[in-house]
Amino acid sequence: MDLENLKNACSAGGSQGSTGVPGSGPGGGLYAFDGPAAAVLDHRGAVVRWTGAAEDLTGFRAEEVCGRLVRELVADLPDDLCDAEIPASGRVRLWHQCGDTIDVTFRTTEVGCSGSEEVLVLAAPTHHVAGHEHGAALLRALSAQNRITIAVYDTDLTTVQTNATPNTLDGRPVQPGARLSDMLCAEDAEGLEAVLRRVLETGAPVVRRNQQVSWRHDPARQHDLSLSAFRLEDARGRPTGVAALYLDNADQMRARRNLDLAREVAERVGGSLDVVRTAQDLADVLAPAFGDLAAVDLAHSVFDGDEPSKRLGGGDMGNAALAPAGAVWPAGIKRGESIPPLPEHPLLRSFHHGEPVVFALDDFVAMVKDPQLVVYLVPKDAHSVMAAPLHARGHTLGAISAWRCGRSDPFTEDEADLMKQIASRGALAIDNARRYTREHRAAVALQQRLLPPATTDTPAAETAGIYLPAGGGADISGDWYDAIALPSLRVALVAGDVVGHGMPASATMGRLRAAIQTLADLELEPDELLSRLADLVQRLAAEAPPGDRDIVGGTCLYAVYDSVTRRCAMASAGHPPPVLVRPDGTAEAVGISPGPPLALSGMPYETTVIDVEPGSVLALYTDGLVERGDRDVGQGLPRLAEALAAHCRPGRALDETGRALLADLADQAPRDDVALLLARTRAVPAADTAHWEIPADPAAVSKAREWISRQLTIWGLDDLLFATELIVSELVTNAIRYGRPPMDLRLIRHHVLVCEVTDSSSTQPRLRRALTTDEGGRGLFLVSQLGGRWGCRHGQNGKTIWSEQVIQEYP
Repeated sequence: MDLENLKNACSAGGSQGSTGVPGSGPGGGLYAFDGPAAAVLDHRGAVVRWTGAAEDLTGFRAEEVCGRLVRELVADLPDDLCDAEIPASGRVRLWHQCGDTIDVTFRTTEVGCSGSEEVLVLAAPTHHVAGHEHGAALLRALSAQNRITIAVYDTDLTTVQTNATPNTLDGRPVQPGARLSDMLCAEDAEGLEAVLRRVLETGAPVVRRNQQVSWRHDPARQHDLSLSAFRLEDARGRPTGVAALYLDNADQMRARRNLDLAREVAERVGGSLDVVRTAQDLADVLAPAFGDLAAVDLAHSVFDGDEPSKRLGGGDMGNAALAPAGAVWPAGIKRGESIPPLPEHPLLRSFHHGEPVVFALDDFVAMVKDPQLVVYLVPKDAHSVMAAPLHARGHTLGAISAWRCGRSDPFTEDEADLMKQIASRGALAIDNARRYTREHRAAVALQQRLLPPATTDTPAAETAGIYLPAGGGADISGDWYDAIALPSLRVALVAGDVVGHGMPASATMGRLRAAIQTLADLELEPDELLSRLADLVQRLAAEAPPGDRDIVGGTCLYAVYDSVTRRCAMASAGHPPPVLVRPDGTAEAVGISPGPPLALSGMPYETTVIDVEPGSVLALYTDGLVERGDRDVGQGLPRLAEALAAHCRPGRALDETGRALLADLADQAPRDDVALLLARTRAVPAADTAHWEIPADPAAVSKAREWISRQLTIWGLDDLLFATELIVSELVTNAIRYGRPPMDLRLIRHHVLVCEVTDSSSTQPRLRRALTTDEGGRGLFLVSQLGGRWGCRHGQNGKTIWSEQVIQEYP
């Protein structure tokens, strides 16, 4: 260390505190110090001159030390050095006037001309000298870092000193006297100067402040800097300027943006089970955060939920998503359109192996080779593109591409890893949506196959049914409706709701619907039918896996409308009551006593019978129509009755009424399935029915034939007279022989001729094959051969055996 450096070190050490720098010795005393201590020694080593700084350092005044040997001021001086010459530099302990010692570092030099016998000694506390050396080393190290720019500004924020080189900041050397506005855009310079001025005025430092700036010579590109600044002060604490450290923060900000982008992909992509919506979410995340434009192309089969081909090529994919929404894309990239084929290229082989590819515009043009195709595919002002395959579960579903345009930075190979991660996560989300689409399509197909025709037209009623899946079609469930034509011009109306969603619920619904159709053919009373249906549900629950037994169940409403008696009998297994809309437009819920849901076997159900006027509308529905998040059945049922009264008009088609009703009541994406069945009742005119009481006398058989003959002649059905007389003879004979009075005979004329014989016995008739020697047993066989079909139904007071014959020319 030369003399000037030592002076600077001592001066720097003294300036660190405005009231002096502490010196410490073994005794721990504190001593004021404000600059280097100096003394002049003669050839004997005696003190000739003693400065005020030396007096501040040691506490001895000049008159106390002048003329004394300097070694008397040195503590613990080795004996062998007592007579030695004073060394050029070193470190010793000096006595302080109070008796303590001071650890100092010194340097000596001759005073005056060469050969002078006087020596100048400069000394400073050792810890100040060491701190200065460490600080200087640190400053040299910082100045050598090409990514750290150090600048010192005066109180006018003019550059005093900087290590900026042509490779830092804006690529141009920074000269002393320059201002930030000479290098940065005006707005950025004003912002930075405001920060530095606040540091200068308040003394509060700024640490790692992220700042985006643009150079004057390239205002379109922004650079990320991290600014740290602190105020410079003189020995008395007065501000002398600001020191600023600028760090190139590009890598850190890029890493942070990449993490934010990866997190946003994880949060936003995959929330939908729709393929196109998922692809759009992926494109929206990438643009403009990763590229100025982003597109997602998928194999055509993926849109339908099917697996893509083993190797995708040109023309096999169609565009699924573009971002941002307002961007102008070239003619060859249109949403929903097929992507034209591209020629083979070595880089594309990496793409087929699951690796992203990066093209500069010139490379892309060279690969395509066709200038018209380039104009057809490349967005305006684009300079680079990155494409990555969407590969998941062994299938390449499509590709995602990002373009950078204008003055944005080109894609780098380092960014390919991030693109690969994003594409991998996006591919899994799209494949989940694809697989769900396939399952959903299968469930919809199954549901459509299991549901009855949307409309039916029978002599008893015309019906229209509508099914609305949960989530606007996203979640198929087990709600269903049915209209079953029954003998004697009756119709069974059904609405049911199975627990759960998806294929299992649809399968359970199909089994229950088949069971109800079978039980309906037995012509059971509604309460008896539901009891048997509940037994079936119990068996289905027992067959289910242990974890699924609690979700096997449901509710059901079963109603039978008789167009002759104009009465409707119904029973409910935990299902909401139907709503009856009368011809005068009034509507109300039918008061029924619901029994337990179908999962609870062994509990009784109750049949309710009501009178229904012709032209009335019976509405059967599932709870998804009347239950919402803000209302329960008790609140939704009056609203349903009010809507039915408004929409059910005599001249309006039922299917149109049902659609209007759902549009009025159902959510856009209901959380539960909705099934609705509307039935407009009809009645058989009194002139088309005839009734005769059968006396308990074998002679009644001949009287019944006479009555039949007269009635069919009145109706103009002479062509059915012979067959009808035989049928009635056999039925009346069986009633008299095996049944109990009272007994009735009823004829109903419509598109068929119905013959019914009712008696008070519950004995079930059975069709059997009579042997050659048997004298009886052929009656029901004759009935089955002469009529179109026959059957038996049981009521509370007996049974009814019926037979139907088709009327060839019914008006």
